[in-house]
Parts: sequence; C-alpha cells; structure tokens
Amino acid sequence: MFESAKMQTKLRTNKFEPNENISFPIGTIFLVDRLYEVLNFSDIFGKHKSRGIDINDLLRALISYKLTDNFSIKRSHDWINRPEVLSEFSLPNFSERTLYRVLEILGSNREEIISDIQDVLFLRYEFEHTTINMDWTSFVLHGNEAHLGKYGYSRDHRPDKKQITVGVTELSDPINIPIGMTIEPGNLNDQTHFKKTYHQSNHRLKEGSLVIFDKGANSVVNTQMIRADNLQYITGKKLNKSDDKIIAKFETYNPQVIDKESGIRGIKIEKPNSTNYLYFSKKLQKEQLESRARKVVREIKEAKAIQESIDKNKALPKRFRINNLLVDVDYSIQTKLIELSEDDAVKFLKEKFITGREGFFSLKSSKNLTLSEALLTYRKKDSIEKIFNSLKNEIKPLRVWTDNSIYGALIIGFIAQIFISLIRFEIPELKHMSTKFIKTALSNLTVTVDSWMRKTKKFNHSNFDAINTAILDHNWVVT
Repeated sequence: MFESAKMQTKLRTNKFEPNENISFPIGTIFLVDRLYEVLNFSDIFGKHKSRGIDINDLLRALISYKLTDNFSIKRSHDWINRPEVLSEFSLPNFSERTLYRVLEILGSNREEIISDIQDVLFLRYEFEHTTINMDWTSFVLHGNEAHLGKYGYSRDHRPDKKQITVGVTELSDPINIPIGMTIEPGNLNDQTHFKKTYHQSNHRLKEGSLVIFDKGANSVVNTQMIRADNLQYITGKKLNKSDDKIIAKFETYNPQVIDKESGIRGIKIEKPNSTNYLYFSKKLQKEQLESRARKVVREIKEAKAIQESIDKNKALPKRFRINNLLVDVDYSIQTKLIELSEDDAVKFLKEKFITGREGFFSLKSSKNLTLSEALLTYRKKDSIEKIFNSLKNEIKPLRVWTDNSIYGALIIGFIAQIFISLIRFEIPELKHMSTKFIKTALSNLTVTVDSWMRKTKKFNHSNFDAINTAILDHNWVVT
C-alpha cells in the first residue's frame, strides 16, 4: 500500500533578506524644491547667512521635514542626516546645533523675512482683492527658558502652561493665503496685539479693502486706525446694555429672515460712521440654553458637595472656594442651600445665568452692507481658524527654547502653511482639500534607493495617487 501524498495548499512564507535599501518621502521634497524656486526664496534667505553650510539647503530640508514627520530638532536632524536625504539637499553631514543656529537667524530677522515674502507674493500674483482676515491664538510652550512665555488666557485650555500669542493675517476667500504672522508674549490681549499684526500688512492693501476680525480685538482705537488708512472693517461686537433695550423689543423692528434653516433673523442699526447688525439665531439660542442648563445642574451638585463638607466639619475643597454662586462669602462660608429650597436654588441660578441675550449676536462695520452680506462676509473669516488648526496640529512648531528659535520655528511653519495654501490656490481641484490629506498624499509618494548588488543606485518611485499626481503635474511657472 502506498501512503497518500499530502498536497501543499499554502505558499511557503518567503524568507526576508536584510539589505541596505532606504525609502523616504519624495513628494514633500519635490514640492518644497519647486516652490522655493518659484518664489525665489534663495534670495530672501541667502543674505542672512553667507558662511558655512548654505542656509537655503538647510531650510529646504527643514521645511520638507515639517511637511513630513515634524517632531523635535533632534528628530529632524536624524531625519535629514541620512546619506540619501543629504544628497537630495546637496548637504554635507552636519551637527544638531547647526539647525538651532538657522532658527536663531530666522528669528532675529523675522520682520525683514516676512516683508520679503510679502513682496514676492504680491509681485507674482495679481490677487483679485486684498480683503484680509485677522485673528489671534495662543500656543502652549513646554519649558520655562523663553522670556516670551507668559501665563495668559489659553485657547488650548492649558492655563497651567506658559504660552505665546500668535497673530495671522490671511487674504480672504477665495484666495486664502496667509501673508503675515506676529508673535508676542502669552499675556498680551488681542486688542493690543492687533496693532502689530495690522501694521505688518496694512500697506499691502488696496484702498477700500475690508479688514475682518473678531470682537476680542475690537476697540475704538483699532477701528479708527483702519479708517485713517482709507480701509473698511467688519468685526464682532460685544453685546451691551443699549443692545439689551433693542433685544427686549426685537420683534417690533420686523427682523428680516436671513437663514431659515438655522432660524437666523436680523435688523440693521445705522449710525453716522458705522452700521450695527443685530442677529437672532434659534439654533444658537437652543445651544446656549442647553449649556446654561448644564451649568445650573453642575452648580447645584457643587453646592451640595460644599454643604456636605461644612456639615461634616471638613476642609472646603480648594476648587470650590469662593467660586460658586451659591456660596455667600460676605458673612460666612455657608451655601445658600441653607436658606433656599432646591427649586428656589434652581430659580436663583437661572436668574444669574439666563441673561435674555441667548441666541443674539452682533456685528459692526464701517460699510453699509445688507444683513446677509455682513453675516456671510464675517463667517468666511473662519477660514483662518483652519490655518490655526493646521499650525497647531499638522504643521506644529518644533520644540525649541530661546525667543529667537521660537520665532524661527514658527516662521518655518508659516512658510510650510504658505506652500500648502498655494497648492489649494493654484490647483482648483484641491481647493477644499485639508492640510492633513495634502500632507499625507505628499508623504506617501516615496522613493526607494535600491543599492543591492549594484554598482550604481536605482531609484524607484511609488505610491502615486490623485492628489500628489495633480501637484506633480501642475505647471509651477517661474517668473
């Protein structure tokens, strides 16, 4: 008898042989090289460092890294200092300190650099308008060495960390290209920061251009500054007592329906030198009332926790000390729950939290626009929030410590954001593509350097897709 033969139904796993091949993203390097040439950045930066390693080769490498991995200076040094990558940028092997010196140079010459970048952008492109969005945000700092780092109002919800404030100026829709950036200490408010951000770009604007900014930077001084330059403005406006009188009789003004779906209606209040636009949004009212309701519940729970501590003669928890509306600190550390029933406490809190302004918001402009025009124009300012999100999450600042290196790292991020914005501006099919998707597509395009048993290296490109192909195929005209 013969034993039945066993048939192999599964292919044997191949044994992997180690080799010296290396792969790295080539899409970002291509983009940076091309735009660096198109925008003539070599002239902008070359004048700031004439000795040693070419600053432009180092900058092209740093910007490429920022659009690829983007971690610390140490990681960027390791990423660049691979023979094949060094070859791409025509760089010799260099020390980590070299990159810090580059950032210091950028930081100490930041105003001239941004002015030169503006010169190039406005010379190359005949922008259809020079209406600008302006906004300010904060960046958390990790470390205490930089004098710029101050405690202040944190947009990142990290009041325990020192921070810096950053202002960005962007040409508004449909251009959406950043043209200015200012960096100030973390405790500077938006009204004060406004002046520096505005003066960095105001001389680039055509007469009558619109300056759009949030209510946090709105002040009489700032709006007068704009009008003195023969420019117009539209800004958010904080509601005040005179607005409360109008809100109380809002329906008698026959408000105009602006957005039926969101339940937005509005009225115009014309003044000698400006126009106020008062809006009511049913959707916003619902959201704000729900938020207030959650706050009432939270305050009741906290008040009960405080009262329990007092009843049990325990130390009052630090987080509750004098922070709760139900604590009357004028006469004793005792909650109003002693005097009020829970229903009365809820009523008391509603009176404190429900103002009657829920759902209402106001804009102010030097131009007499329609209610719809004013709202749409102001809402388009949100595009600058995407730049902040990109700078914080996709093109994060490198971790550095001195003031000038902070300035320098943010300038690298600013340039990287300009490059991404130019992709969207020049290539219509990528107009609404997010920074994350563009970065990923560029990073996916890789080159493998195959040196196995070869006298000369072979370069294999892979992972083409619709996004990186559109960028590769685009005619970036050098002027």
